[in-house]
Amino acid sequence: MVSFLIAYASWSGNTKEVTELIEQTLKDEKNTVATYRIGVGPIPDPRQYDAMLIGTFTWDHGSTPAEVKDFVADIGYKPDNVYVFGTGDTQFGGDDLFCLAAVKLARFYESRYAPLKIEQSPRGKQQQPIIDWAKGVYTHWKHLHA
Repeated sequence: MVSFLIAYASWSGNTKEVTELIEQTLKDEKNTVATYRIGVGPIPDPRQYDAMLIGTFTWDHGSTPAEVKDFVADIGYKPDNVYVFGTGDTQFGGDDLFCLAAVKLARFYESRYAPLKIEQSPRGKQQQPIIDWAKGVYTHWKHLHA
């Protein structure tokens, strides 16, 4: 059993919905999962978990939200085993800016697993890619720690 921390920022609710689906998928695989909404309450210590997932939306022409940047700075170190997911909107900036905050976070953490990028709402046909990504995160973690 793996323990995961999912830290996420959400304004519109899209990233929160993705978080909930990832959380349920990881729990269905018999893992323990804690969620933390960035900016609300005390920051959990990532050292208490086997891996951390960070969820963000992309803001203002490809920017990472300030609260996510603050969260990263407040942690004070770069944990190993970080996985990143994000929500975005191609109508503002096209493919070049789509989920750029998630891409930048994955690069910053040197994540060895591609970030998940979801167009706006995670409902409908986008649910299965989220489930597949979450299962892939778990499989990736197990492979690294076999």
